[in-house]
Amino acid sequence: MRHQLRTLITAKRIRARIAEMGREIDADSSDEPLYLISVLKGSFVFLADLSRAIKSHARIEFMAISSYGRDKTTSGQVKVLKDLDVSIESRHVLIVEDIIDSGITLNYLLRLFQQRHPKSIRVATLLDKPERRLQPVDVDYVGFTIPDEFVVGYGLDYAEDYRNLPDICVLSGI
Repeated sequence: MRHQLRTLITAKRIRARIAEMGREIDADSSDEPLYLISVLKGSFVFLADLSRAIKSHARIEFMAISSYGRDKTTSGQVKVLKDLDVSIESRHVLIVEDIIDSGITLNYLLRLFQQRHPKSIRVATLLDKPERRLQPVDVDYVGFTIPDEFVVGYGLDYAEDYRNLPDICVLSGI
């Protein structure tokens, strides 16, 4: 089956918004290192660009979790596939997400990280889909609020395809 792609957000708009987000994060940052924690795989492209837009002292860490598998909707079960390599105790943490929809994964991460006693936890997401929210979440930095459509590109995938697209596109025909 051939999928149809429609551009929702261009690469140019993404770059401009990430530059703004970097300035917002810098304005809220202290002199202490900010641990940017990327939730793999989807947020790696966003993390790379956001980390370059942040001028404050930042360190990068990765974590892999899963709640989707090969489906379009969350299973409701979150599992850690790769944990952090460092302690975040007494550290400033910024969770970097590609997209927040149901809120299940982010709530799981926030509870997990709070048990590790960071100094602060903030959340940055490139995309927010509030219409899909099943659990409430507080997001500090939002790139774009989007409608309830399945999107790919700029790191986001469907069954591991489309991550390399420079734009964020709506995927149909699935």
